[in-house]
Amino acid sequence: MIKMAFTVTDTALLIVVAIILIFGASKLPDIFRNLGRATGEFKKGQLEAQMELAQLQQMQQPQQQQAREKELQSKIDELQKQLEELKKQQQSQNK
Repeated sequence: MIKMAFTVTDTALLIVVAIILIFGASKLPDIFRNLGRATGEFKKGQLEAQMELAQLQQMQQPQQQQAREKELQSKIDELQKQLEELKKQQQSQNK
């Protein structure tokens, strides 16, 4: 059994030949021009999406930080109350 392995170059060449046979050589520049424009638009859209995602993450960071600070402050307050209670208990035991 013969195995045929196509490399990327072979595959690309085969696709170009098929396009030439289907559309003709005169349409080839238009096809590739449109393909280049579509690729550019795709990259532009991808970049815009990444920028929007980065902006959303930057907006969420202060909110998350504020939530953490509130949580830490409540823990500090709770620990201070516990410390005060322990001091009162110790004072009452010493009397």
